[in-house]
Amino acid sequence: MNILVIDIGGSNIKILATGQPERIKIPSGNNFSPEEMIPLIKENASNWKYDVVSIGFPGIVKNNKVITEPVNLGDGWKRFDFEAAFNCPVKLINDAAMQALGGYENKKMLFLGLGTGLGTAMVVNKTIIPLEAGHLPYKKGTFENYVGKEFLNKSGSKKWEKHVYNCIEKFSHVFQPDDILLGGGNSKLLSYVPEGCRLGTNQNAFKGGFRLWEEDFNI
Repeated sequence: MNILVIDIGGSNIKILATGQPERIKIPSGNNFSPEEMIPLIKENASNWKYDVVSIGFPGIVKNNKVITEPVNLGDGWKRFDFEAAFNCPVKLINDAAMQALGGYENKKMLFLGLGTGLGTAMVVNKTIIPLEAGHLPYKKGTFENYVGKEFLNKSGSKKWEKHVYNCIEKFSHVFQPDDILLGGGNSKLLSYVPEGCRLGTNQNAFKGGFRLWEEDFNI
């Protein structure tokens, strides 16, 4: 079975299919809609064979449906019929959960995605548990307010890093994971990786998308 994996982000859409050597990036943005996305993906993947599609979506997904419109994209995602658009079976999952799945190594794992915001998920005994822990209260806002890209750009890496380590410590205490996977584009900016943590790779989202169809995971 050939699988097309789509990782939707606020700056870029990234796609990769079974057997292909390189992912393709497609620019997105604040007003980007699914109606714009589909033809661009079909054009860029026109030479790829795929029977099914995995989509990592930056918002809440339940029962294979988008529940919330994304913060950093346009509207229309909740009502969009992806299976009709691709004319094949589609599995939708939260983007952080898809990255978590890609880095899972058979433990009770917590994923923290340090990107535009803070993506969070757990994988326990092959069950994927999407979280919205970044929206929990912290100081004068939420964890996401202090470890997201906006705070990093405004306050600098030293202050940002202090809050990231504090976040890791608090989440580790609450969720009691055996393993913490740090992902997202900003994880590579950390000056050290705390004990019990490891860094993910850019390929984890795609590996997770393939795993959705290839292995027996509960979503």
